[in-house]
Amino acid sequence: MPPKAKIFFQRWVIDTLAVLVAANVVADIHYDSLPSLLAASLLLGILNAVLKPVMLLLSLPLLLLSLGLFTLVINGCLLYLVGMAMKSFQVKSFAAAFWGALVISGISMILNSALGIGGAKIQVRKENRRTPGDSSGEGKGNGPVIDV
Repeated sequence: MPPKAKIFFQRWVIDTLAVLVAANVVADIHYDSLPSLLAASLLLGILNAVLKPVMLLLSLPLLLLSLGLFTLVINGCLLYLVGMAMKSFQVKSFAAAFWGALVISGISMILNSALGIGGAKIQVRKENRRTPGDSSGEGKGNGPVIDV
């Protein structure tokens, strides 16, 4: 399997799991069957790839004023659009879509980071640090370094 296809399927599985958790946690999000859940997560991924960049660009002033929190509203809009487009996946209100998008974003971020699929990787390692004025290279600060 080509590496890009493998990454696509890994992200699709992660997004499907995140949508499944959101459907079980948020009361007004429902799906009829597993194929409808798979289709909904695929459609959500397509909308995130195609429509989300346009929405982010159009809402740039609001994104700046809200320090990026308006992205949660955009994610909710996209999830609500998926619910409107599919009869077998229902999102009853925008509030449910907002909370569902928040759950989906959190679960996806955690799983992508844990599996190392996303662009950001968090590493905690122990390393010797040099202190100012120490020319020997033997740092006194042996502690954890968080590299993001």
